[in-house]
Amino acid sequence: MDSLFTVRIRDGFSGQRQIAVPPASVKEMEQHIIGKDLHITDIGFYPKAAHHYRERPNGGGEHIFIYCINGQGWVEINGSRRKVRENQFFVVPLGAPHSYGAAELNPWTIYWIHFKGEKSLKLVLPLMRSECISIDINETSRIEDRLRLFEEIYAALDSGCTGDNMLYAGLCLHHFLGTLLYIEQFRRTGISSAGNDAVDLVIHYMRENMEKDVSMSDLVKFSGYSTSQFNSIFRQRTGISPKQYYTQMKIREACKYLNFTDMKVNQLCYKVGIEDPFYFSRLFAKVMGCSPSEYRSMQKE
Repeated sequence: MDSLFTVRIRDGFSGQRQIAVPPASVKEMEQHIIGKDLHITDIGFYPKAAHHYRERPNGGGEHIFIYCINGQGWVEINGSRRKVRENQFFVVPLGAPHSYGAAELNPWTIYWIHFKGEKSLKLVLPLMRSECISIDINETSRIEDRLRLFEEIYAALDSGCTGDNMLYAGLCLHHFLGTLLYIEQFRRTGISSAGNDAVDLVIHYMRENMEKDVSMSDLVKFSGYSTSQFNSIFRQRTGISPKQYYTQMKIREACKYLNFTDMKVNQLCYKVGIEDPFYFSRLFAKVMGCSPSEYRSMQKE
């Protein structure tokens, strides 16, 4: 069991992103024929949220979804406490007394959404378990696809919490929750790029762990080969080392965020598993030949 924190922080983490939907927009959805079924009130992303802690003894006015993609934390709902690990999520139902926070030694990185609506409880009930729900990585997993869907929701609200944006975000939330309610169907119906050999599977594993700092030893272990065998096979297939391939994959992903979002460098670096924005900028310049800001400017021109 985690000890009590000497410091407790609700928000204010380096690289964090969050949106609080204005009450007027929430009220509009509550009265809309479609929006009243399911709508978002708050959404955010907290990377390496050291000392993160929230407590609501009387519960909250919305359901709370928290998805831990890295690190660890804990949650207590109605007096029942459980640990939260990497690739796990939980839902706090509307009105339930609760508290949650990041572990001290390995604080979590989380995506979170607050939502409500007339049909929201029907979606929440199947996700309410005595233990947190795990989303394991395998050859058919689509973790990165799910996180892209989260970014779609966030981008819709970030462009303005107007009626149409709110409705679109709510409909995307239906889909997002559906990928968790029906994980096997979501995986089975996706077009997987993972083949059957070790190199294809490791590349898929890299993609599914885009937002983490996965070591080369982890990749070797996943491949099932020895280090020398794996490096040799991977280089034969791709022409470069696994480390170079993974780095280039992360930088290509960063280019997408620079092209299509307004994320700052200290925000998007976490999207590619690099916590230090200065190291990210140096790595980006090494691969692309210019800084992230220069790249963004050139793309706009």
